[in-house]
Amino acid sequence: MMDYFNSITFVHPGFLWLLLLIPLLVTYYVFRHNFATAEILMPSPFMQEEIPKTSYKNYLRHALFGFRMLAIALLIVIIAKPQSSMSWKNITSEGIDIMITQDISGSMLSKDFNPSRIGAAKKVDSSFIDDRPDDKIGLVIFSGQAFTQCPLTTDHAVLKNLLGQIHTGMVEDGTAIGDGLATAVSRLKDDNSTKSKVIILLTDGVNNMGSVAPLTAAGIAKAFGVRVYTIGVGTMGKAMTPVAVMPNGQYQYALMDVEIDEALLRQIADMTGGKYFRATDNESLKKIYTEIDKMEKSKITERDYTDRAEEFLPFAVIAGIFLLLELLLKNSILRTVP
Repeated sequence: MMDYFNSITFVHPGFLWLLLLIPLLVTYYVFRHNFATAEILMPSPFMQEEIPKTSYKNYLRHALFGFRMLAIALLIVIIAKPQSSMSWKNITSEGIDIMITQDISGSMLSKDFNPSRIGAAKKVDSSFIDDRPDDKIGLVIFSGQAFTQCPLTTDHAVLKNLLGQIHTGMVEDGTAIGDGLATAVSRLKDDNSTKSKVIILLTDGVNNMGSVAPLTAAGIAKAFGVRVYTIGVGTMGKAMTPVAVMPNGQYQYALMDVEIDEALLRQIADMTGGKYFRATDNESLKKIYTEIDKMEKSKITERDYTDRAEEFLPFAVIAGIFLLLELLLKNSILRTVP
């Protein structure tokens, strides 16, 4: 019931000021009744119990006035033209299919990022996923070989859990950029639910393994309308890089030159309508993902709807009932009451 009254609006709310007449009329009625009552002086010997009791009809006749005031109040409400309104939003969301394609080769453990290149990449990947709630996102990893760690999904909790499980050494070491890109394209090409398909390819090296040439994979991506953003990860110059694994399982590090095939990564991006970025530290890597996030926004359309209905009928029916009650009482039970 409260929800119903909360939804009521008035086309002519100014007429509701007329409701102030009701307390004025009630005050006048009470004033006139009190001063119109005759005072009867009884001799002292007259016994109290001999005073005739007031008939219920004398009380009931005040109900006539009450019914009339309620009817007038309802008629004023009707003049103000009450309407009920229901509003809602129709939201259309067109997400983007995104495949994060992550290098997990041994060099991704280099210490020019904190705690390592792969650790920094996983952190920004996770934040990027959180910022894309409307998109289907998947994960491909590669080193000497490539495979799908997580297919396209909107279950980002599962995706982030699988992202957290990746580490170097999961497959043969190496850098198969072409295989990683081709695997990501194969996961995107058959999904026709979205118009925009994107790959974010992150690597820190030079293609040296794999069965698919990187530019061949880029051509396939272009043919299927997949846009590729490439990211080269590594400081300028030298970085502490793992070169061997000691018997205790710990890595032995040495200061090594950072070699990234930037020309190739730039060419892949240019062929597919994407963009190449170079990340030299944690902060620059974070800014790159922020820029990609801004460039690849999901399409969200909101439309407001309002449905209005005239609501005078319930008020008119109740007002009619009050007027009918007044008429029936006045011409039946209270006919003889002055």
